[in-house]
Amino acid sequence: MNTPTPTDFPIAIIGAGFAGIGTAIKLKKAGIESFTIFERASEVGGTWRDNTYPGAACDVPSHAYSLSFEQISTWSRRFAPSEEIQDYLLAITEKWNLRKHMRFDTEIVDARFDEETGCWTLTTEADEQFTARVVVSCVGGLVDPALPDIKGIQSFTGEVFHTARWNHDYDLAGRRVAVIGTGASAVQVVPSIAGEVAQLDVYQRTPAWVVPKRDRVYSEGFKRLLARFPILLRASRFIKYWASELFGPMIFLDNERLSSIGEKLSMAHLRAQVQDPELREKLKPDFQFGCKRMLISDDYWASFERPNVELVTDPIEEIKSAGIETSDGTVREVDAMVLATGFALGLASAPFPITGLGGRKLDDVWKDGAVAYKGMNVAGFPNWFILMGPNTGPGHTSVLVYTEAQIAHTLAAIQKLRKEEIRYLDVRQKVQDRYNERLQARMKHMVWSSGCASWYLSEDGSNHSLYPGFAAEYVLRARPFRVGDYEVVR
Repeated sequence: MNTPTPTDFPIAIIGAGFAGIGTAIKLKKAGIESFTIFERASEVGGTWRDNTYPGAACDVPSHAYSLSFEQISTWSRRFAPSEEIQDYLLAITEKWNLRKHMRFDTEIVDARFDEETGCWTLTTEADEQFTARVVVSCVGGLVDPALPDIKGIQSFTGEVFHTARWNHDYDLAGRRVAVIGTGASAVQVVPSIAGEVAQLDVYQRTPAWVVPKRDRVYSEGFKRLLARFPILLRASRFIKYWASELFGPMIFLDNERLSSIGEKLSMAHLRAQVQDPELREKLKPDFQFGCKRMLISDDYWASFERPNVELVTDPIEEIKSAGIETSDGTVREVDAMVLATGFALGLASAPFPITGLGGRKLDDVWKDGAVAYKGMNVAGFPNWFILMGPNTGPGHTSVLVYTEAQIAHTLAAIQKLRKEEIRYLDVRQKVQDRYNERLQARMKHMVWSSGCASWYLSEDGSNHSLYPGFAAEYVLRARPFRVGDYEVVR
């Protein structure tokens, strides 16, 4: 295997969601065409390709939930529905002619680094092999459905599907339906199907703090104004971003006075939507605001006022062939079960076997929790860049703010490698350790460490998913590429 020259500098991008597409566009803008995007599905989109359930939409305002270097003025409403976000991703894919760089239905199952050549060998499920000087891992977290381990679920004779694998061929109209879970997907699904089903049973394990969404349709006149004056579109994005930063401490800091602001807002919303005091009590959380993911909806709680909707808070004991039995012995017969149970995030493991310097395995390095320098680089795995890696998730704002900072950092590193004919860059272990020690020391001041269980936390209670602070701070830290942080092998 020969080391590629700067004019033959293969780059592998794994995943064709927002991160992968954004990286590809930035490479093209920099005049770099030697990249391939590997996508295990048959189309781009990631989260927005897969989540097509009724009511699916983003919970970040549209003008902030789009790439800053690919803004559009045509969003139909303040919070875009999933199909519109998918259309946006398809449109920018065509605009930048990215399909010629893509290999669909190609799942990477193994990656190995060759120290002599400074190259990664990627192996696909079909046992094909590809060589890359740089790998940009854009494997998203909201991809693989988390299926509940409930006794007897295999014995159910009705229809069962996860929100991320919605069966559009199955008509819910007039059916008895159970929704299991009350998280971010459920708050969108429940009000969207409540009016068409005969009976809707919603199984709640833990209630969530819900705040008003205040969604609205954008008029044609407003969209024409944004198209004519792009500065207004940039201003809208700017205002929405800084508004989320302003309210951030209320969501992520472990401060009861700040948390109480969100709790009061949520409780006022609950009282406005639900008249029954007993039902309100069942829907009221008993943990600190922000400890689990805050949800937004204008009509979720109001759905439980409908005569055909029942909130079930008794734990599920067993799934029967025709229904669900709860711990109080009640069996509710249903025709279909919708699993709104979230995603298998795999925060403590590699997405597939990854072997770096000296044969070290990423799974072994991460056995006590996933760590990375600025969430992007892991010592011993040169020229491997992770987008939305450990501790880079936001608890209060658009994930794309973080993603764009990571793309800028990665692009600068690629340009350094190409320009100076460097074999590889490997983040220094001491630099990585110091960064993560400081980051984890801040976690004790964050609300996620206040005692409630959530998908943010690993089994040992540590947080390897979210960034403990403002998005602006992360961007200032992550965006610059400092070659002194890396071992440089020429």
